[in-house]
Amino acid sequence: MIVTTSELFATAYGKYAVGAYNINNLEQTVGLFRGNLGLVGSNDDAVDPAKSAPFIIQLSRGARAYTDKRFLEAMIRAAEEVFDKAIFAVHLDHGTEEVCYDCIDSGFYSSVMIDASHETFDENIAITRRVVERAHDKGISVEAELGMLGGVEEDIEVDAENACLTDPDQAVEFVERSGCDSLAVAIGTSHGAYKFAGSQGLHFDRIEAIQKLMPGFPLVMHGSSSVPREWVDRINQAGGQLGDASGVPEKDYLPAAKLGVTKVNIDTDGRLVWCAVYRETFRDKPGDFDPRTPGKPFMAAYAEYITHKNQMLGSAGQLEEVRASVTGQPA
Repeated sequence: MIVTTSELFATAYGKYAVGAYNINNLEQTVGLFRGNLGLVGSNDDAVDPAKSAPFIIQLSRGARAYTDKRFLEAMIRAAEEVFDKAIFAVHLDHGTEEVCYDCIDSGFYSSVMIDASHETFDENIAITRRVVERAHDKGISVEAELGMLGGVEEDIEVDAENACLTDPDQAVEFVERSGCDSLAVAIGTSHGAYKFAGSQGLHFDRIEAIQKLMPGFPLVMHGSSSVPREWVDRINQAGGQLGDASGVPEKDYLPAAKLGVTKVNIDTDGRLVWCAVYRETFRDKPGDFDPRTPGKPFMAAYAEYITHKNQMLGSAGQLEEVRASVTGQPA
């Protein structure tokens, strides 16, 4: 069941965060749905209520342009039928104004993110307001961004010197004037795999200050992969050449959620799982040229990874409460 991010946030706020996962292909799609239903075994019917979680599928501009956006949309529609107990939002990640309009008009997306954070404060508000008006006419939620995260996201690169934390007072004005439904805030995270080169970390005091001024308003944490050392080591042991990196400690997810962070974006970690499993398969089975050979263990590993992330986010076991909330039926 596809719902809006606003519907997910209404249940999650202050209790847990909803995982927002980027996908690019069939194997990620299947693993994502299986993981969010706790299907880490071989039986698609054995949904585990204790592990099942609501979630957000994120499609970036790069993913939509990789082949044709209709392939991804068709895979998600198929997954919705195959895994009919799932509840999720379909979200455009880091959209331009033009791409947001395309997604809004498509009739497929339930949520879009307009990222005009690189513009001036007033221009960011103006662009966001235009997207909000068009999206709300069709019942679609809108996420905006205020502040600048370091790192690389799609075609935008921000170095450490130009990264800046979100100002709490500006956040209040931004939300009031733009009408956005959730706000991605810069609180110490960064985009991409090579994170936290220094002693950076989450600024909980900044999150708390924003929540104090905007109680009940959903905040979003971008660049929230944890970059587990075990996955980096597995990649390098299978011929990869990834350098040292670190990300957001998973233990920080729930404390941030208690302060109003209702959506946590995770992309890099999923890429690491993909890279490790595929590299290991190519190393261990050099004579195998069947594309399904690495795909099968990856889908299983990705499902387990998703289930683990949801446990850390606190969203595991929350699916039926969300179902009751969005359908009006008792859990």
